[in-house]
Amino acid sequence: MFRLIKQDFRVVFERDPAATSRLEVILTYSGFHALLAYRLAHWLWTHGIPFLPRAVSQVARWLTGIEIHPGAKIGCSFFIDHGMGVVIGETAEVGDHVTLFQGVTLGGTGKGRGKRHPTVGSHVVVGAGAKILGAIRVGDNVKIGANSVLLKSVPANSTVIGVPARIIKMEGERMPEVTMDHTNIPDPLTDRFEALERELIELRKKLESRDKES
Repeated sequence: MFRLIKQDFRVVFERDPAATSRLEVILTYSGFHALLAYRLAHWLWTHGIPFLPRAVSQVARWLTGIEIHPGAKIGCSFFIDHGMGVVIGETAEVGDHVTLFQGVTLGGTGKGRGKRHPTVGSHVVVGAGAKILGAIRVGDNVKIGANSVLLKSVPANSTVIGVPARIIKMEGERMPEVTMDHTNIPDPLTDRFEALERELIELRKKLESRDKES
């Protein structure tokens, strides 16, 4: 546990240029505080101690605005930038050297038991406000754009954006243009309204032509 805490502390200086001193990080970095609480709560959780792990995680949530379930599995050199609103569920698994920005959720999609939260690989960066939901797998070296909603597994070395999230890069190669433009994601309601509008236009034309013939 202490080895992981040291790595979590050291990585702050590697990934946040605003970190200027050790004392500043220890006293003012909510992401680091949340990780300290998580490492303790997870140790208690794995040793079968009841109640106390959840109590520690809830106190950390009140103090930092970051909720990490003690049952989650998080690797080394984990970094939460700013952190407010981050939520990590019980069965979530996070690899090594992962960065989360504020508002990220590693959550579930229902009330089923068992594995219901995402598995995130190593060297993954998740942008602010992104939601990764369900028992899906995110490969290594994946970048997830801000405010994306990821509902399906994605392979390693990919970049995903949008709502719902779609792959725009894979293995360093840009995907075809049609998959890159997340503004063109199908919207069933909009599509239906547009279809109704076309039908109304056609009906209007038919009525106008009948009026002219009569």
